[in-house]
Amino acid sequence: MVEDPGTDLGLGPIEQVAYVVEDMDRAVEYYSALFGPFQVSDQKMEGCTYRGRDADISLRMAVNHSSPVEIELLQPVEGQSPLTEHLEKSGEGLHHVRFRTDGIDAKLEELGARGFETLLYKRFGPGVAFAYIETPSEYGGIIIELLELP
Repeated sequence: MVEDPGTDLGLGPIEQVAYVVEDMDRAVEYYSALFGPFQVSDQKMEGCTYRGRDADISLRMAVNHSSPVEIELLQPVEGQSPLTEHLEKSGEGLHHVRFRTDGIDAKLEELGARGFETLLYKRFGPGVAFAYIETPSEYGGIIIELLELP
């Protein structure tokens, strides 16, 4: 139970909306008609923590920067992750919204004490990390992403 839902979580404005897709080529075709052009890349992320265990994942990512809010498409390729969970449970669709943060580790600890669960975490180096977090049911049980980036 969330002790004080009125307390500002200090997340700031949403800077990204992300969708999980099964077929990137098909998705880019359709989502480009809606949002404009995307840049597609392949990402291999070794040394992630997924639900408390070491994990390596690969994915295809497409990003659109045609508005102040970035649109991202994600297709899991290898490894289990919140993306594969979403496809198995719900199919394609909205996956998460992203917020920028400084000091991601402290923010994860703060949110964890309030019932938020870290699903996937990856630190790339000093000052660069991201995490997918599931909100408590009182916040809808949705996924948010935190990004620490200088």
